[in-house]
Amino acid sequence: MRFSVSETAKYGDLTRGPRVVNAATKREMRKILSEIQSGKFTRQWVAEYKGGLKKYNRLLKKGASHRIEKVGQRLRGMMPWMSKKNLKGVQAAY
Repeated sequence: MRFSVSETAKYGDLTRGPRVVNAATKREMRKILSEIQSGKFTRQWVAEYKGGLKKYNRLLKKGASHRIEKVGQRLRGMMPWMSKKNLKGVQAAY
């Protein structure tokens, strides 16, 4: 991944990354993997889908209104080399 980011981002990864991805993070990731392997995640997702995606849509809406999405929209507007696409909320794809 580091080959595709700036030197500043690499420095941040090397010096701050361990504070984010640490033993606690790894424990939580193991729990999530266990939920996937046991089928718990799938059962919850299927139930959510069959139930009309209420929580899913609520979370998408909440994510779309997050400050980082507003900042991202502004920053993309400052990058004339990027082709203009309709990038709205967490559904954004480049």
